[in-house]
Amino acid sequence: MLDVSRERLVEELGTLTVTRGEAYVAEGRVRTLVAALGGQQLLATVSGADRHLYQTIVRRAGTEGADWSGQCSCPVGLDCKHTVATVLAARDRLETTGAARRPSWESALAPLVRSTTSAPAAPRHRLALEVSARRGSYREEGLVVLLRPLRDGARSRWVRGGVAWRDLTSPWATPEVDPAQRAALTQLHGLAQGPSSYHLYGAAELPLGDLGPTAWHLLRRALVTGVELVAGEGAEDVTLAQGEAEVALDLARDDDGGLTLRPMVTSVGAPGGEDADDVGTDPDGGRAFLLGRPPHGLARLGEDGRLVLQPLRTAVDASLAPLVERSEPVRVPPQDVERFLSLYYPSLSRQLHLSSRDGSVPAADQVRPRLHLDLTPEPGHVLQLAWCFRYTVPSVDGGAVGATLPLERGPQDPPRDHDAEEAVAGAAAALLHDIPFTLDRGRAAPWPHPRSTVSGRATVRFVTEVLPRLEALEDVEVEVHGELATYEEAQEAPVVTLETSEGQVEDWFDLHVTVSVGGQPVPFEALFAALVRGDDVMMLDSGTWFPLDSPALQELRRLIEEARQLDDREGGLRLTAYQAGLWEDLVRLGVPGQQSARWQESVEAVLALGDADRGTIAVPEALEATLRPYQLDGYRWLSTLWDARLGGVLADDMGLGKTLQVLATVVRAESRGDLAEGPVLVVAPTSVVTTWAEEAARFAPGLRVVTVDATRRRRGEDLAAAVGAADLVVTSYTLLRLEAADYRALPWSATVLDEAQFVKNHRSATYQAVRRVGAARTFAITGTPLENNLMDLWSMFSLAAPGLFPRPELFNEVYRRPVEAGGEPEVLDRLRRRIRPFLLRRTKGEVAAELPSKTEQTVHVDLHPAHRRVYDRHLNRERQRVLGLLQDVDKNRMAIFRALTTLRQLALDPALVSAEHAGLATSAKVAALVQQLRELAAEGHRALVFSSFTSYLALVRAALEEAGVTYCYLDGSTRDRAARVRAFREGDDPAFLISLKAGGFGLNLTEADYVFVLDPWWNPAAEAQAVDRTHRIGQTRPVNVYRMVSTGTIEEKVVALQARKRKLFATVVDSGELGSGRITVADIRGLLGE
Repeated sequence: MLDVSRERLVEELGTLTVTRGEAYVAEGRVRTLVAALGGQQLLATVSGADRHLYQTIVRRAGTEGADWSGQCSCPVGLDCKHTVATVLAARDRLETTGAARRPSWESALAPLVRSTTSAPAAPRHRLALEVSARRGSYREEGLVVLLRPLRDGARSRWVRGGVAWRDLTSPWATPEVDPAQRAALTQLHGLAQGPSSYHLYGAAELPLGDLGPTAWHLLRRALVTGVELVAGEGAEDVTLAQGEAEVALDLARDDDGGLTLRPMVTSVGAPGGEDADDVGTDPDGGRAFLLGRPPHGLARLGEDGRLVLQPLRTAVDASLAPLVERSEPVRVPPQDVERFLSLYYPSLSRQLHLSSRDGSVPAADQVRPRLHLDLTPEPGHVLQLAWCFRYTVPSVDGGAVGATLPLERGPQDPPRDHDAEEAVAGAAAALLHDIPFTLDRGRAAPWPHPRSTVSGRATVRFVTEVLPRLEALEDVEVEVHGELATYEEAQEAPVVTLETSEGQVEDWFDLHVTVSVGGQPVPFEALFAALVRGDDVMMLDSGTWFPLDSPALQELRRLIEEARQLDDREGGLRLTAYQAGLWEDLVRLGVPGQQSARWQESVEAVLALGDADRGTIAVPEALEATLRPYQLDGYRWLSTLWDARLGGVLADDMGLGKTLQVLATVVRAESRGDLAEGPVLVVAPTSVVTTWAEEAARFAPGLRVVTVDATRRRRGEDLAAAVGAADLVVTSYTLLRLEAADYRALPWSATVLDEAQFVKNHRSATYQAVRRVGAARTFAITGTPLENNLMDLWSMFSLAAPGLFPRPELFNEVYRRPVEAGGEPEVLDRLRRRIRPFLLRRTKGEVAAELPSKTEQTVHVDLHPAHRRVYDRHLNRERQRVLGLLQDVDKNRMAIFRALTTLRQLALDPALVSAEHAGLATSAKVAALVQQLRELAAEGHRALVFSSFTSYLALVRAALEEAGVTYCYLDGSTRDRAARVRAFREGDDPAFLISLKAGGFGLNLTEADYVFVLDPWWNPAAEAQAVDRTHRIGQTRPVNVYRMVSTGTIEEKVVALQARKRKLFATVVDSGELGSGRITVADIRGLLGE
């Protein structure tokens, strides 16, 4: 084996591996080295580079000495540098002991020569095995039997010298011993080889238990060769018993009803037949110990030191060792006998032989566990399921005993039949697959959840389908604690009945909803709760059930939810006449029952608002005006609301005479004596207050009109004195806010909110002041009920039709987000149905065909090169700043819009942002405008010129003066607004310069037929109102509108944003497809060209 050259090693393993192996030998890293199996194996311990000790085995692989293979415990595993070091170290040791390497021919012929050469026989030593018995060497309890080779000595019978295990297995060991005995012990020692037993090679003693069951056969073979067993430490005498041992438990019934378990050992196959001994009551007072893990042998050690060894006939579990090694029997007290017999007795019988020598305990039956279900019905058709396993066996007295185990397994469990448990649990789980929450999803295989709750449709399915199949399973038992209902599906659809009664709060009515199915009443609150939870069925106490997934019931749930959102009060449902649309939807689902007369009257009045023919309400004679057909219709609509003590939103296009329609309604109310409860309060923008007074004097001269245009300190009297006996009081939003308490203290028959978009912010002080006026009814008058988003609409209707919509946060959730997101058209349809009775809107195209045409055109104006350079430079700077602010839009909103406003001003003229740019270049827009106005003036046309910036209007004024074009001017600082308006209407100035916010509403300027919008505003409705100062009733000439937009600037982006807002307005107020009105982060990025 060692006849191998370096060249052969290099050829097989490579130069690097061989070089490293040689270095290991030179460094003395081969710590231990022994030969085994007649020199056919080398075993060594080699120190690695990291000081870790690796175990190597080198085996001969063929007949030639150079054919070998090596294994190592290092990460490489095979033919590594450690195995090379083992081979080289063994070869070196032979050479240092004088063994000369012989040629191969000599190695082949040497045995023949020796066989023919007579030589004197060398004396041979006999071998023995020293058997020691030690306690606690490897374990705290138990016995370890150790084997050590001995040889006969000259003075003493047996000596240890020269016959250690490594000497017997080494081919070059010097002592001459009996070859048969040596071979027998070498084979016994060979059982200790392998990676898990390296530690045994350096030991002088081998633990018999660690050698495995084959050791008993080799031990008997060694005895046959003459090897003797010699008692060593812990023993006085040692014997290898004949036959095999079998461990058993003997059970006996005690007088008190308990049980006694005694471990027994039976010798099988020994001469003289079987002999059973009680190991716990050894006549010598000794004890028995199991050897090996798992146990394969038995050692019995008497108090006199006599050690008897014997193999086990059949392997037993290692956990049996403590029971066998007890010095006393095991006693089961009477109260635990039932548990022992049902759980432990059957399991023990599967592991070892059980007996009852006195016949007091019957043989154990193999018990299969039964899966037990405790089924408990609870109110509301809820089922509680609790699972466990039950083991039952015949009792000692002929009855039956059993024990219950949970489904969950634990480390302290008694013996269980896991296979049987998994089989029956799997069968039950297969039936529970479609019953929600009844399976333990944490397991790899289907398994019932120990405790679960079943409700709703699952209860029906469980009782009618699953339960009968569970009861049919062989090893499943069901125990019902209570009475199960008999479930059957209703054959008729549910019938919904709706009733109303007078509520405790004025103008509120209690809503009563009852449901029945097949003549059986359905508790409404329970039904509604089931619908809200998303239950799929509703079950009555009788067991009758019906599905809840019908569209009608789902719509009923949504409508009831809506009704509850409209009234924050706890308790039953309430409605006001403003929920007539909701009532109408409810009636479509059910049968109207008994109704409150006043409710019926109110609902009929509201529903009549949607009729094309609103009756024959006459126009009051005191009205000095002829109403156009659509105005007559609007007047009757307002009067119907008035009579029902309801409010609404009149949202006709600008210029269609909304003021006249309201005045006609007030005149009618005055003629009927309705104003006895208080005058009508008109709240309008400051610029429109005078217009209301003038229109009232013109069309309703019989009304006593009072204009409140100053605070109490300036007018010198309190509000009540100022109002006096007026029929109509006109004030501004500002004055109402400043004297909110005074207005709230007076009685008002109605409030009219002109240009009602002024109160679109429900968080503003003006909105709160209007809401607290407390008038009997409120009418919102506006041409733009929605400017930015749906919250504008909420604010307006919260004043004109309180209770129509839920509180703002719910409105956002229920209406605004779905509508503006554009994915739920049914929500938009519902919104339109809710507002339809209380919103009247007509466009000019629909009702005023006699109006002349309006032509709108966008004029793109190129910036001067110097202007463009300044704009682009600022754009790049502002873009970077704003994009950084977009990380928190809400926090930085004002800073963002200031930056965007700066860009809008730069698009007009850089001088608006910084004086250093004054005179840089003439504004292209101003130049184009002056040229246009000069031409129009020459042709006899007049124009309105609007801008958001008064500073820009100042540049226009200067340019017009320089060009000799006369003009009128109006902005927010103008004091005598009426005089300025009158001057334009009665004069001949070709241009009227107006700031968009100051004059974009409330003015009648039909004398102009051209409109110029110098800079686009965020809100397209504001622009539309400005244009309609001239395109309104009374206009006789076609109107031309020019929107001037600077090319390649933020103005083009604003125009695109306007288009989106117009789309939202058309979606909700008029018609059209879904759209969004919010200014989003994406919008802002778009404005910056991102």
